[in-house]
Amino acid sequence: MVVGDFSTEVDVVVVGAGPGGYVAAIRAAQLGKSVVIIDKGTVGGVCLNVGCIPSKALISAAHRYENIVHSEEMGMTVEGVKVDFAKVQEWKQGVVNKLTGGVSSLLKGNKVQVVQGEAYFIDENTVSVSNEDDSQRFKFNHCIIATGSRPIELKAFPYGEKIISSTGALVLQEIPKSMVVIGGGYIGIELGQTYAKFGTKVTILEGSDAVLPGFEKDMTRYVSKNLKKLEVDVHTEAMAQGYTETDEGMEVSFTVKGEEKKVTAEYVLVTVGRRPNTDEIGLEGIGLKMTDRGLIEIDKQCRTSVKNIYAIGDIVEGFALAHKASYEGKIAAEVLAGQNSVIDYKAIPAVVFSDPEMSSVGITQSEAKAQGIEVEIGKFNFAANGRALAMNSAEGFVKIIADKKTGVVLGGQVVGPEASNLIAELGLAVETAMTLEDVSLTIHAHPTLGEIVMESAEGALGHGVHQM
Repeated sequence: MVVGDFSTEVDVVVVGAGPGGYVAAIRAAQLGKSVVIIDKGTVGGVCLNVGCIPSKALISAAHRYENIVHSEEMGMTVEGVKVDFAKVQEWKQGVVNKLTGGVSSLLKGNKVQVVQGEAYFIDENTVSVSNEDDSQRFKFNHCIIATGSRPIELKAFPYGEKIISSTGALVLQEIPKSMVVIGGGYIGIELGQTYAKFGTKVTILEGSDAVLPGFEKDMTRYVSKNLKKLEVDVHTEAMAQGYTETDEGMEVSFTVKGEEKKVTAEYVLVTVGRRPNTDEIGLEGIGLKMTDRGLIEIDKQCRTSVKNIYAIGDIVEGFALAHKASYEGKIAAEVLAGQNSVIDYKAIPAVVFSDPEMSSVGITQSEAKAQGIEVEIGKFNFAANGRALAMNSAEGFVKIIADKKTGVVLGGQVVGPEASNLIAELGLAVETAMTLEDVSLTIHAHPTLGEIVMESAEGALGHGVHQM
């Protein structure tokens, strides 16, 4: 370690140890570079610590609880089920610790130096790192910025003990009696449904005309149906105005088409998007081109306007997805190592861990129409699938979209059980330019949910066996 005005020289500095940063660091090390990775928190970033992994752990626990208490259709009645939510949180944290520990081991095994502290750019080749104990500088040939994002805070709803972000919602030690969720996007729906399954009275306020905007309504209607089943109150075209703290809880005022309404809850969860972490790290002093939203502009090789500095993940244009960040991290590492890699988002999947799950890859039917592409559509319902029926989970469908002239698969959507896993086959079809015939001729094991992908392709070809 070199302290003070002296700098340690290194091939690559990665700022941020989330799913983009740590993957980039490992890939660069595999390609023979000396690498330092810097993060002010725990390795794994938002995703492993306060995002993807802990949320899915709680979602799994909620599904398990719901299945236990609602199995009457299968001839099982269970009484006396109790939830020790502090124990649930302890289990969830154990999952997180295993994964973050695994990432630390991978970094160590690939000889990546991990430095904890806050990074600040001195110039286009130097970064300083400071923490409570000391400060140091690193002089680099290349740098990959992967600082991620944080929840957006509304001025009318400042975060506190009872007004929380997704981070706060993931660490509650007791199940809330009631909760208002401001924002009906994927985070709001995932956490809202999770707590509703545990017994929380949930109210969702969404500004657009439907929850989960951005997904086609033939998919989201299944989620809306389950929200009603869970007795979640959903207000669309609703704008949250402010709150008053009363003896009964947090009284939230909102308007729907000009009409003022109020709802009182124990907690207010704000999920209106995320903000890129590009401020307060000295980027303005090194000449990086940025958008008005604070995103860093990059080219097809993740290179910024400063040729030896790359940016990936939530701080660049595109969906804020962990797997997108990891993909970009590999590209950036390969490019700085001299390879001619380029980013291609043609087959990047989007997944919502709602109930039922939703996923999409490639283009949608409406996008194809907007682009003037004549397509063939195949659609098969889970209700006609033996495995789905045997699981007592037969809501939803698989849709496959192909070019009408060539039969090449252009996209697909899944809503239903295991949609997050099933989308991988459709993603592979899009990535490798498979045709409908390729998918339909691939023998799928029976009885499985995966058969639905084959059935949808057969339907698009006009010879579906299990559908009229």
